[in-house]
Amino acid sequence: MNKRLLLSSLVCAAFAVPLTAMAQAEPFRIGLILPMTGPFASTGVQINAAVKLYMAQNGSTVAGRKVEVILKDDAGIPDQTKRLAQELVVNDKVAVLAGFGITPAALSVGSIATQSKTPAVIMAAATSSIVGTSPYFVRTSYTLPQTAVTMAEWANKNKLKKFVTLVSDYGPGIDAEKNFKERVLLNGGQVVGELRVPMRAPDFAPFLQKVRDLSPDALFVFVPSGPATALMKQFAERGLDKTGIKLIGDGGVTDDDLLNEMGDVALGTVTSFHYSAAHDSPVNKKFVEAFNAANKGMRPNFMAVGGYDGMRVIYKALETTKGKGGGEALVAAMKGQIFESPRGPVLIDAQTRDIVQDVYIRRVERKNGQLWNVEIDVNKAVKDTARAN
Repeated sequence: MNKRLLLSSLVCAAFAVPLTAMAQAEPFRIGLILPMTGPFASTGVQINAAVKLYMAQNGSTVAGRKVEVILKDDAGIPDQTKRLAQELVVNDKVAVLAGFGITPAALSVGSIATQSKTPAVIMAAATSSIVGTSPYFVRTSYTLPQTAVTMAEWANKNKLKKFVTLVSDYGPGIDAEKNFKERVLLNGGQVVGELRVPMRAPDFAPFLQKVRDLSPDALFVFVPSGPATALMKQFAERGLDKTGIKLIGDGGVTDDDLLNEMGDVALGTVTSFHYSAAHDSPVNKKFVEAFNAANKGMRPNFMAVGGYDGMRVIYKALETTKGKGGGEALVAAMKGQIFESPRGPVLIDAQTRDIVQDVYIRRVERKNGQLWNVEIDVNKAVKDTARAN
């Protein structure tokens, strides 16, 4: 009997080692959901390029686990985002979800992330409330309160008092409008007009005419980077650039990826943002050069940095868990990460799982024949004011 028990134990032990090795060798899969087609395709292209660059620079094995990225195109349609997230979690057994080009897309996967205990790294979407809707959300992009409040403070410092706001009529635009207005009023200024532009096929001309009629010191704008070129051109066509009305806003309006297409109408525009391809640091110079080389001269924008840093957060969390992963353990390992990003110093706040970062005031200038967002001021370690407490 004792011999039989001993033999049985030896057989079990013989099988246990390869099973453990097999479990450890199971790939660590990241489900990357991005709008690769449709009106937000530039977001997907930038983030996907940055994800590939990070992996090319840092390898595809972390703590003994092979890292695989499964890219899915949601075309910026939230119902599609949700369906793809479900498939990635159930069928592909991904350990992490990531990407999310727009706010409605991110919000659509909150319940899936929570129920399956799958971390979801928000690389693009910027509405303040997103991260609070699931304990498995972690953000590496930015939030509109960070940039809108910084812009309002700069405007006050520069004696601008009378404003009109013009924003796209969806979550981030409403966030930007609300936070900018609140800080302007707190500083003793006034908002004499609040204009919301439809997301679908926006025509800015009638809204800009209203701006001209109201004659503010400055027009504060938030629009997604795609329609920003049309806004810039119509601002000039309506002659607002000759009226003395200063154009200010969230940095998406002078997106690095599209800035040169805007031409001279963009010169002098002042924005607040967490990243500029012109950011003067060794880390950023190396990042921009590598991104250019890998993507036929394409200039990285804020979406690229959100994707690049998102991969860094995922890799370091997997290292911390010694390759074991696991939803709760991964989220815990993402909290509190501090590192030097191409954008500058970054912290993933341990309480909110949101990003804390420097926010820069930038002015569009021409250098060496190209347009750049040149940093002229900075607010250090800016939290999302809506969730800072």
